Amino acid sequence: MWTTKKICIVVLITFFSPLIVRYLIVNSPVSGESRYQILHANPLAWLSNRADAPVANPAEYAQVAAAVPAAASSSLDSGDSFLEGLHWLDTWNHMKQFANITAGLPHATQAINDARTAWENLTTSVHDASSPRKEKERLCPYSIRTMNASKSEGSDFTISIPCGLVAGSSVTFIGTPGSLSGNFWVDLVGTALPGESPKPIVLHYNARLTGDKLAEGPVIVQNAFTASNGWVYEDRCPCTNTNNATEVDDLERCNSMVGREEKSIMNSTHHAGAKQGGKSSTYFPFKQGYLAIATLRIGLEGIHMSVDGKHVTSFAYRAGLEPWFVSEVRISGDFELASAIASGLPTSEDLENSVDLEMLKSSHISDGKDLDLLIGIFSTANNFKRRMVIRRTWMQHDAVRNGTVAVRFFVGLHTNLMVNMELWNEARTYGDIQVLPFVDYYSLITWKTLAICIYGTGTVSAKYLMKTDDDAFVRVHEIQSSVKKLNVSNGLLYGRINSDSSPHRNHDSKWYISPEEWPEEKYPPWAHGPGYVVSEDIARTINTWYKTSCLKMFKLEDVAMGIWVNEMKKGGLPVRYETDERIYIDGCKEGYIVAHYQEPRNMLCMWEKLLRTNQAACCN
Repeated sequence: MWTTKKICIVVLITFFSPLIVRYLIVNSPVSGESRYQILHANPLAWLSNRADAPVANPAEYAQVAAAVPAAASSSLDSGDSFLEGLHWLDTWNHMKQFANITAGLPHATQAINDARTAWENLTTSVHDASSPRKEKERLCPYSIRTMNASKSEGSDFTISIPCGLVAGSSVTFIGTPGSLSGNFWVDLVGTALPGESPKPIVLHYNARLTGDKLAEGPVIVQNAFTASNGWVYEDRCPCTNTNNATEVDDLERCNSMVGREEKSIMNSTHHAGAKQGGKSSTYFPFKQGYLAIATLRIGLEGIHMSVDGKHVTSFAYRAGLEPWFVSEVRISGDFELASAIASGLPTSEDLENSVDLEMLKSSHISDGKDLDLLIGIFSTANNFKRRMVIRRTWMQHDAVRNGTVAVRFFVGLHTNLMVNMELWNEARTYGDIQVLPFVDYYSLITWKTLAICIYGTGTVSAKYLMKTDDDAFVRVHEIQSSVKKLNVSNGLLYGRINSDSSPHRNHDSKWYISPEEWPEEKYPPWAHGPGYVVSEDIARTINTWYKTSCLKMFKLEDVAMGIWVNEMKKGGLPVRYETDERIYIDGCKEGYIVAHYQEPRNMLCMWEKLLRTNQAACCN
């Protein structure tokens, strides 16, 4: 009997000892995070506190950055597919303090909160998407066509935009202003933010054919809306306001012909202002009872409207309302719609049919490997095509392929689940994306600069770090050799240096800076954002200041780098500002080493010319 009891006791001790040890390890209050904690913590724990909730310590909600790798794993216990992509969270793992440096960055708190929701939805959806068929159905479409469109009186016609808009996207609608008033409006509606209603409007385009309180004749009114700011200042066309003198993507905000008397030389019914007999008429792009073909085209700086092939208006993006934000197009009012099409939409590549997939993959950077140069590329989540064309062109340089130069895309989360699903699949496939723990609002691009410094000094070790954009063509060998010839290992800021610039004080400017943000009349020297290089010591100091919450944020990222370098100079660092005129920030010129504002088709052409002639030739 006693022998039997002893055997039972031994069995119980043997069975429960591992469980007790496991409990002690997991719950031990040691500093740092064990691999077990990273891979098996509660995936939704980081969602319990929101950034705008009152907390005793701001660092509490900054723990979002630390908890996400746990979410990546534990939400996918049924498979290891998500774990294969954990390298795309390497930078995220080092950004635990980023919520402590929100001062000076508009929409920072909102971006953190939106990222929580986006990540929760992503991990849940990836867990549920188990079949290849379901994955296929999630691909973002290139175009959406609606023929024979119609809407009942007083209702809206809506086109869903599943993956947002990018530069080059367009929305064309064909129809006739009605006989009642002819007044109609088109809204580019954004994704609703958590806890906010109604939805934000990236562009409200209102054609008032019967005029309004401020105009006797027909007028076009453009504006934008958010729940927090409401309707702000409006752009009117025609208008004598001096703000209309500024251009958007080198186009007039309001075509000077709108509202002007002109001698008609056309009898086409498509010419909205034409009258028979050569009489004087007032030009306006829309007219009651006349068919109009109108296209809203997405540019780099704003949204452009053309009617019957003629440019009419341009509207600069308002802060926090970028085109990737758009989730639907809504057409309302007295307008008989015939058809509508959204084209040039962001879409990812079909990996199953990619013949050069293996060639495009980036290898993981092994621990302890020193890089000559790290190139960090700013990209937004739905810019799939731009990232693909870079992989097929200048990322094929020998220095990148042999591993002496590493190229990584730095991308924030999207508010759209489908885009984040595509981004996850892309990051897991190519191994060259670093996903960051915030939603990608333009005002937060300085966080991306910080992320490059963190990655280049914390995750990998690079002698020099370069920042560029996903619409820039970079001659990697020339950048590498130019920096090497300088023979400067410390205190280097190399690029297109601007040593005499002042803050933009015009409220309408995309780069508007208030006196509170920068009270001085001049900026310290800085390098233009499309392409600049800093030495490792500068990046490491920035990382150190960030870790100690001493880093001052400034919403213009290239100027912010100049401000940080200037502070180091004040602290005794010998700084060398090296300018290179071959870095073209407004397009391409022969002999370039960096050419900005290049469309994907231009990059392919430039790469082909570079391979064939070994000359830096442009493709305009």
